[in-house]
Amino acid sequence: MAARSHPSPRVAHGGPAGLRPADYPPPEGPEVVAPPSDPEPIEVGVCIVGGGPAGLACAIRLGQAIAEDPARGERLGEIPVVVLEKGKQPGAHLLSGAVVDPRGLTRLFGARVPLSEMPLRGPVPGERVYLLTERRAVPLPTPPTMRNHGNYLASASKLGRWLAGEAERGGAMILGETAAVKLLVEDGQVVGVRTGDKGRGRDGAPLANFEPGSELRARLTVLCEGTQGYLTGAALDHFRLHGSAPQTWELGVKELWRVPGGLDRVIHTLGWPLRAGARFREFGGAFLYPMGDELVTVGMVVGLDYRDPTLSPHELLQQFKTHPAIRPLLAGGERLEWGAKTITSGGALALPRRLHAPGLLLAGEGAGFVNVPALKGIHYALETGLLAAETAFSALTEDGHEQAPAGLGRYDEAVRASELWSELHEVRNMRQVFSRGLVVGGALASLMTLSRGRLPAGPVASEADASVPLLATGSRTGAVAADGVLTFDKLSSVFASGNRTRDDQPNHILLETEVPRRVGELWQNMCPAQVYSLDAGAGAGTVRVEVTPSNCVQCGAISAKGGRLTPPEGGSGPEYEGL
Repeated sequence: MAARSHPSPRVAHGGPAGLRPADYPPPEGPEVVAPPSDPEPIEVGVCIVGGGPAGLACAIRLGQAIAEDPARGERLGEIPVVVLEKGKQPGAHLLSGAVVDPRGLTRLFGARVPLSEMPLRGPVPGERVYLLTERRAVPLPTPPTMRNHGNYLASASKLGRWLAGEAERGGAMILGETAAVKLLVEDGQVVGVRTGDKGRGRDGAPLANFEPGSELRARLTVLCEGTQGYLTGAALDHFRLHGSAPQTWELGVKELWRVPGGLDRVIHTLGWPLRAGARFREFGGAFLYPMGDELVTVGMVVGLDYRDPTLSPHELLQQFKTHPAIRPLLAGGERLEWGAKTITSGGALALPRRLHAPGLLLAGEGAGFVNVPALKGIHYALETGLLAAETAFSALTEDGHEQAPAGLGRYDEAVRASELWSELHEVRNMRQVFSRGLVVGGALASLMTLSRGRLPAGPVASEADASVPLLATGSRTGAVAADGVLTFDKLSSVFASGNRTRDDQPNHILLETEVPRRVGELWQNMCPAQVYSLDAGAGAGTVRVEVTPSNCVQCGAISAKGGRLTPPEGGSGPEYEGL
């Protein structure tokens, strides 16, 4: 792609003060919102984009509604429900290891399917929270937002595959390896999506196995894309739905281990190897989850508003595992799987001002439904998917249904009347205050918890991750060498993700390729999959960024920090199994 130039006075030796990734936006990509053009589209009732918990819950609830009232269900047409999943199959892009609040599953299935028959790994057996220093682990009282009594452990990947089976049993058509690349809008209303082509070469030319994408014309489209949703972002822009605060993200890097004896409790940690000083803005922590059968998930989560270009979330996880309190928990174990994914973290203030537009509903993490202080998102995805389905069925099948889509606002009303809305409102400022550092942020978070969100009364200001100025600190200390036993490099980790991206498919990453060194170093170090490397630039203080898109595991971090991830060919990316 062609690089755009920037005035050289912006770049001084060592980089300018106040340098931001947002100053170097990516080049324009392909048109995302377009009118329909296929004279022979596939006609469907409801098109659900995304085969994660939100999309599958939506499909399952629609199937239930059709079974409960077949006469009304016939109004959705011959193909009432279609789910598009860009991974090889549902669950392929869901990282193993999660603590799940069972309320969403219970509401979705009721007494029809008890929790004991779902692919859960059992109740949380116990939990501990520690503050880590470089050599010590200091026990802390578990914050109310992080208490997990009554919650269950699960492989998100296995849960996704099981939910897909339930959706298909209810009549949904699930199309795996199918990426949605365009939002079709006609006369101000969303009328469906276009799927991406398959079988193009690096230069975009069709190969021998070329398959063109298709247009799916839908009476209603539900976007459930998850973090960094491509069409969701386009819809927010096109219909001016952005919330009062910018959306922000965190990056999680996880590993699945088989460890003799397993683990008998959930562990969360704060502090080391992250730095507490406010000037670094290093928010996050690490965790270990027992997954039964001697399986343990270990991971590190880092807020993407950090300032130090030398910080590497992947390397922080490797460093974390060497801590004297953590190393023994993995002793004698074997790493089975690795993965990375961004987590939506803006909270209630960053939610869209409306969750609907003509012909469109937004649900799940793509819309921003994640409770960051509680480290929970799955049951919010299930709940919003369920509520979207109930609204869709009512709006599309009630008497006088030709005009019924005007009733999509009922979805917003249902969400705002639910427990999830009040829960998110109570912690609406919780993530934002940690931009002031661990100590001040922790104190303010405690005040919010004690006051149930009443204090501070107004919104705490925040900024987009890419708008945070970078900070020259020199290289971080404490990096560990990969030994292939406890610690691992990035390329071997990409292999452990089951990455299926073809080496010769078109580049799906939009990025400014000539930037100040500090910006290039940020992208290179941030990426957990070694997608970006630096070469000598065209001018003093600049570098050229080389992109290896076939390494990409579609974590979405580059979209938060100045680039843009677009959908690659369907079926690309990781293939998480979750075991």
